[in-house]
Amino acid sequence: MFKKSGYHLFSKKLLVLITVFTLLTIILYGCAPGEQRISIATGGTGGTYYPYGGAMASIINKYISGLEASAEVTGASVENVRLIESNESQLALVMDDVVYHALHAQGAFDHEIELRTLVEMYPHFFHIVVHEESSIQSLNDLAGKKVSVGAPGSGTETMSQQVLEALGLTYDKFNVFRLSFTENTEGLRDRVIDAGIWSVGPPTASIMDLATTHDIRILNFTEEELAAVQSKYPYYLTMTLEGGTYQGVEEDLTAPSVWNSVVVGKNMPEEQAYEIVKALFEHRDELEQVYVGASWTTPENTIDYAIAPLHPGAIRYFKEIGLEVPDRLIPPEIK
Repeated sequence: MFKKSGYHLFSKKLLVLITVFTLLTIILYGCAPGEQRISIATGGTGGTYYPYGGAMASIINKYISGLEASAEVTGASVENVRLIESNESQLALVMDDVVYHALHAQGAFDHEIELRTLVEMYPHFFHIVVHEESSIQSLNDLAGKKVSVGAPGSGTETMSQQVLEALGLTYDKFNVFRLSFTENTEGLRDRVIDAGIWSVGPPTASIMDLATTHDIRILNFTEEELAAVQSKYPYYLTMTLEGGTYQGVEEDLTAPSVWNSVVVGKNMPEEQAYEIVKALFEHRDELEQVYVGASWTTPENTIDYAIAPLHPGAIRYFKEIGLEVPDRLIPPEIK
């Protein structure tokens, strides 16, 4: 009888182990052999980050071979930066004030975090929403009221603290609630809170839903209030919300605004970053089908508003389409 050698037995066992490992990888990570799974850190389901991130994932999966992307529900900007740093996510949607804080070890960050910009998405409008019949007519009227400043770890909470403190409305002046966008809607419906804050691209589904069942108002900022905010935090701009964006809110309103970035770590391969940027810009119409604010997502706006240096892969694409990249956006690794 033929007797198998030790080598053959070892080879057979090794083959079995490799097969089992491959199957486990497919089960655990949901992608076929040879594909890389990447996570996109977005936000809560009641805002615009999650549908925008979902549309990004769809474009990546459709047009880039070897990548399988998925949009993940998160606590939004601050948490998203930390997910990039830990490499638990490979792309993240982040408000640019939080990007600035991460780069300079400010705010929620006690050390500098290196981020690279792929795309500037769209600007957020600082919505402060109250019931139509509320006694809150101006920002000063928030004193003593129950105010949701945004979910813990979110860019909304960061922006709320900075904007309100710039106007003398420190957290000890009102009752602080830290609710997600969906919880803001529920809290206003149930009269648990008097005002809810959303830093989000308009229109956003959770405010639209609230406006279909309740008469609402959105507070307007005066020129003096806007100047006070921008003198302390120059990365906040001014944005006008057109009347009719939300049911029952017919007048034009102004409030602080901040842009939003798709950021990655500096170690993302250049080719991968290039392919993602190229796919997103060349199929922007698919982003707009999901969120109309994606009309702001252009190469020109990325160069004009980016806070973090561009990833070399993004720079490669911009140069390919004939755009000049300013020195401030060239990362140190390629200078």
